[in-house]
Amino acid sequence: MAAPAWKKSDEYYAGLGISHSESIETTARGLKLFTQRWLPEGEAKALVCIVHGYGMESSIYFGGVGERLAKDGFAAVALDHMGHGQSEGEPVYFKSLDILVDDALFFFNKVKAEYAGKGSFLFGESMGGAICLLIHRREPDAWKGAVLLAPMCKISEKLKPPPIVTAIMSKLAFVAPKWKIVPTKDIIETGFKEPAKREELRKNPFAYQEKPRLGTALALLRASSSIEQRLDEVTIPFLLLHGGADAVTDPEVSAALHDQAKSFDKTFKLYPGMWHGLLTGEPDDNAELVWHDILAWLDQRSGAAAGPTQADPAASTGATIKTGESEERAIQDHADVKAAVATL
Repeated sequence: MAAPAWKKSDEYYAGLGISHSESIETTARGLKLFTQRWLPEGEAKALVCIVHGYGMESSIYFGGVGERLAKDGFAAVALDHMGHGQSEGEPVYFKSLDILVDDALFFFNKVKAEYAGKGSFLFGESMGGAICLLIHRREPDAWKGAVLLAPMCKISEKLKPPPIVTAIMSKLAFVAPKWKIVPTKDIIETGFKEPAKREELRKNPFAYQEKPRLGTALALLRASSSIEQRLDEVTIPFLLLHGGADAVTDPEVSAALHDQAKSFDKTFKLYPGMWHGLLTGEPDDNAELVWHDILAWLDQRSGAAAGPTQADPAASTGATIKTGESEERAIQDHADVKAAVATL
């Protein structure tokens, strides 16, 4: 049988100078999870554990992230969450985000044991960013840092149903938690700026494009509320990236995360005019600016002695970019990077 059109060959990965593998990992619950690895040719700088967002997956949608990280010398791994992509489970249904945290830790800790001498980083987008923060809450000192792209610390008010509808949903969820009836805006339409990339995502056979289930929506609301109320418990070094025009997750709560987190090494960058899908929904030159910031941050903190640590307050990067006057600084910074990229 011929491989599906989206499946990439070994020759493709060899052309990038990396290797790729897939495996099925079975959890203690007996659930089969689809997992992947992207590895550089030589010794890896560090391990990066990728966590995709709600309704997405790690192959067609986020596979390019693993490829880019491996090309830059990092060992990258990812799993499809329960009920997402090629993993088992009722499509995009979970009663609590803690279940997805359990699964991620099951796989990531197994891989981390293979890279015991290397630093380990979390890398999460949207709901994946929330999962990264919950992993950190479980294991406060186990990770060298986290890259958080538009993390779901709070679902945007523009996307949430009205309070009266939420109250009705809460009651109905006890009776029919799997009902796909939650009224919400089209995340693909509101989260991904580039029309061609929106269409690519709509054609992804693994992307969930139906209405959210009652139980899942309530689990996301509970998790984001818990994170928002406990921002001051965050101590992990992090790079926090958010689009200024994000209508899916709230950039103001990302700013609050930066302000309230007790991490000594914390960087927040707001990209004026960019939407939710910073790496997968923006024009290529915008995405390249974001990648420049990510790879520079990871490179500075990779290796046994590299980068600031939580134990050294003086090592804080202090590179905070918010709104107002600093937003102009962000535009200028990225204009400089864009000009440099154009010369390559």
